[in-house]
Amino acid sequence: MGKKPATYADLEALPEHVVGEIVAGELYVSPRPAAPHLIVASHLGAELTGPFDRGRGGPGGWLILDEPELHFGMDVLIPDIAGWRRERLPGTPRVAASHLAPDWVCEVLSPSTRKLDREAKLPVYAREGVRHVWLLDPVPRTLEVFRLEAEGYRQVGFHSGSAIVHVEPFEALALELFFLWDEHG
Repeated sequence: MGKKPATYADLEALPEHVVGEIVAGELYVSPRPAAPHLIVASHLGAELTGPFDRGRGGPGGWLILDEPELHFGMDVLIPDIAGWRRERLPGTPRVAASHLAPDWVCEVLSPSTRKLDREAKLPVYAREGVRHVWLLDPVPRTLEVFRLEAEGYRQVGFHSGSAIVHVEPFEALALELFFLWDEHG
């Protein structure tokens, strides 16, 4: 007899100090992120919000959210940051979870989530039509950029160190990687 698929009730039963997600019927439980992970995610969100969400010094037109809960069928995913083009939103969401796939997601890799983010969640994002995925890894200080194409995700950028880069879908921003890594150069 097979293992019973995880349900939302399993997520609700988890302690508050962990992050739970369901992918392909399997419950994944990760510890809350450590400081390097939090710094990268917080700094990236701060960089994107002004020009893309608020339109200050940039084109606007996006809703950028930290750790949104995404429901895709039986899958429940929580990316570190996600963004929706405002033209696709029927209005400002007033619910805890979104069924509308984002246009972009960013996963900050941690030792405890690296395999989950790469192997389990990327195929779900592709299936749901998430056009752009960034994988940020604060340990080797890398940014991998993926674009969804007919055959799946294609890596369209790999950046590392303290570079200043223009990365899709946010090419209008000169993204200072040293700031993401909390280096004040």
